[in-house]
Amino acid sequence: MTHPLDSSTEENRLIAERRSKLSALRARGPAYPNDFQPDVHAADLHAEFDAYDDAALEQLDRHVRIAGRMMLKRVMGKASFATLQDGSGRMQLYLDRGLLGEADYAAFKTWDIGDILGAEGVVFKTRKGELSVRVQHVRLLSKALRPLPDKFHGVADLELRYRQRYVDLIMTESTRQTFLQRSQIITTLRSLMTDAGFLEVETPMLHPIPGGAAARPFVTHHNALDMQMYLRIAPELYLKRLIVGGFDRVFEINRNFRNEGVSPRHNPEFTMMEFYAAYADYHWLMDFTERLIRETTLRACGHTDLTYQGQALDLGRPFERLTIAQAILKHAPHYTHAQLNDAAFIRAELQRLGVDTQAPALAQAGPGALQLALFEEAAEEKLWHPTFIIDYPVEVSPLARASDTREGITERFELFACGREIANGFSELNDPEDQAARFLAQVQAKDAGDEEAMYYDADYVRALEYGMPPTGGCGIGVDRLVMMLTDNPNIRDVILFPHLRPED
Repeated sequence: MTHPLDSSTEENRLIAERRSKLSALRARGPAYPNDFQPDVHAADLHAEFDAYDDAALEQLDRHVRIAGRMMLKRVMGKASFATLQDGSGRMQLYLDRGLLGEADYAAFKTWDIGDILGAEGVVFKTRKGELSVRVQHVRLLSKALRPLPDKFHGVADLELRYRQRYVDLIMTESTRQTFLQRSQIITTLRSLMTDAGFLEVETPMLHPIPGGAAARPFVTHHNALDMQMYLRIAPELYLKRLIVGGFDRVFEINRNFRNEGVSPRHNPEFTMMEFYAAYADYHWLMDFTERLIRETTLRACGHTDLTYQGQALDLGRPFERLTIAQAILKHAPHYTHAQLNDAAFIRAELQRLGVDTQAPALAQAGPGALQLALFEEAAEEKLWHPTFIIDYPVEVSPLARASDTREGITERFELFACGREIANGFSELNDPEDQAARFLAQVQAKDAGDEEAMYYDADYVRALEYGMPPTGGCGIGVDRLVMMLTDNPNIRDVILFPHLRPED
């Protein structure tokens, strides 16, 4: 087993050796030239010519210019092979000393794995049938001073992959595919939303009052205005102001910031898509959200019958809809209806399960909030196939419309899959007096110690006083959706540069 100090010493030796080569390059002219432009990518060559045989390629005589990072190198006397990797894939180079010339071939032999090359030549196939470029000219475009790792394995390498994502992208094809697929998922969401008549908008990232969610904000200071401001925890209240202003369907794919813990499901900075539709309720929202996720899955993955972390996941079948109590009874059947309506029993059960019921969020909680807390402990992680949990209590839904027929219940849902929340939506509260009273209740909760309770937003209440039509709104966690569709267990696997503690 190689000792870490031995590994560090070897790396330092290789870096010193490469710096010496760079000094020699500088003495001969520009060490990092910028006058080579490739005219083709590796994937395009494979797509066009993999089906050809060598005789057909020879007759075609296709000349190409290709550039990329040298990932493999085999020097064999008078001829050598190298593998270039560009943004699309890999292509083999064949370098013949007689064709290149003594000087260029000798220079090539001194170049290192990781160096970025530009090559010109003719497409052909080797005797083994591998598509390649017979190189006529080759240049070193960028000298890599640090050696690439041999491979990734183990916990230490996970740290490297998250902290030095650029190295991870060079070395790990599955990582490259994850982020290509992430881009495709977001592009698909945007396309489906605009096709459905939604207008894409941009709302502020800096808020004078944090609102739209129950979360702790990041606090900053605006020097010119001499005022405290907050990185947004959600764009919701600004998007609903646009509904008041007359845009009937709006959406935003946005970055939110919440000053909370880091876990496999949480990153302080994350991506959401929020959308709002006038004259829609939460039933319409559930139908639309289900179709949206299913169609996105179909376009991004090619099918809706997936496997996530070794377990089947079917996004093609209808999403189940359960109340909080129904979900508990289904997935924790040892409870009874009577127990779920007994606040004292639930409080005692939560304490047995290790939940601090004296924490500010639960100390004064009513039966509905306690039942929700029990759901989170006993049932949430068992919701594998997509399931809408509906009819949340008013006390934990300060922005949702209350039911006209059931006291204490709102027209709200959360969508769960793979044991985690994917989306949250509701019929929006558009009664300004009711909203003002809900905000005041949140202020009282904050004064009692609940740091995640909302602030009173007087301007938002004023906006509602101008009249907001009946509206439905939903937020979808893009990172968690990408985790599910790319079969990644950790949110850090789908965020290019996740937040980490500083290096020692």
